[in-house]
Amino acid sequence: MMFFLSFSSEDKAPRRPTSGVLCRPALAASFAGCRSNSGPLHIMVKPFHELNEKELLALAIASEEEDSKIYGSFAEKVRAEFPTTAELLDSMQEQESDHRRRLIDMFQSRFGNKIPLIRRQDVKGFVRRRPIWLNRTLTLPQIRREVQTKESETTRFYERAMERTTDPEIRKLLGDLVEIERKHEDFADEFVKEKSEKGEFAKEDQARKRLFVLQVVQPGLAGLMDGSVSTLAPVFAAAFATRNSWDAFLVGIAASVGAGISMGFAEALSDDGVLSGRGQPLLRGTICGLMTTLGGIGHTLPFLIPNFYIATWVAVVVVAIELAVIAWIRNHYMDTPLVSAIFQVVLGGVLVFLAGIAIGSAG
Repeated sequence: MMFFLSFSSEDKAPRRPTSGVLCRPALAASFAGCRSNSGPLHIMVKPFHELNEKELLALAIASEEEDSKIYGSFAEKVRAEFPTTAELLDSMQEQESDHRRRLIDMFQSRFGNKIPLIRRQDVKGFVRRRPIWLNRTLTLPQIRREVQTKESETTRFYERAMERTTDPEIRKLLGDLVEIERKHEDFADEFVKEKSEKGEFAKEDQARKRLFVLQVVQPGLAGLMDGSVSTLAPVFAAAFATRNSWDAFLVGIAASVGAGISMGFAEALSDDGVLSGRGQPLLRGTICGLMTTLGGIGHTLPFLIPNFYIATWVAVVVVAIELAVIAWIRNHYMDTPLVSAIFQVVLGGVLVFLAGIAIGSAG
């Protein structure tokens, strides 16, 4: 169905008020837009309580259309990994489309075929929604919360709209939509409950955890291990060679930043994530690079302490904490037995640590 906007004769020629501002009537009745000769267009919003029945229906149509598209966008984002949630979203999209058609039929019967373009942002005091659907990565809890929030907000909108109209048929339609939206909330809850009892959402939650490990934990852990372990040798070699905290600090910072840049590029360029499912290369590279730098800086910062011996002992304690954290992450996310994780991480860390001391002392 196509809708056309009509313009009065005033729309064809701009009006010139004082102060050098160029104005024109907006698309919907009582909505005005103004533009400075040197600036962008500024939309003047209309308070919700001043909307008439025609504008309320136009706003409801636009809102239902937007919600339908948002649910469809959500469904496409998660269909491959989470088909059960996509099924829920598809059902919600169909119902929102049905609401839009009913509202359009009511508008046409009361006001004709020319529906004014009135959007949420054109109405002061109306629901403002963050464009979460534009995020490239969305978690299942985010999507489910967003769906429930939308249904609650839409219910309140129709309740308030009923208070603004005296037309019996419009009130009846809005009242019906209020009941339907309330059932939507119950439908979403019942759908989630039913699928949860069958274990389908549990499977999706497990898949979500696997994706998190694959796309975030693995590159982050690789960076943290590289930064914490590989920079031990240059930092402690410089410390024992110069017996100067500041020199050791400069070497540690250089090694940490350099390793972070190198690891970040290596991770980002390793694969595009399409076949492996490891996610966006830029995100993985950023996580890996930052964690590499963080791992190296941790035992470098103690060398800001002027006293070389105190700084060295503090750095050793920090190294022990870093290795313990790495072992815990491997155990918690990678299902590596704790004893095995501690042995692997500590053995590698100690070997690199001793190599750095040996090289530094030899000088």
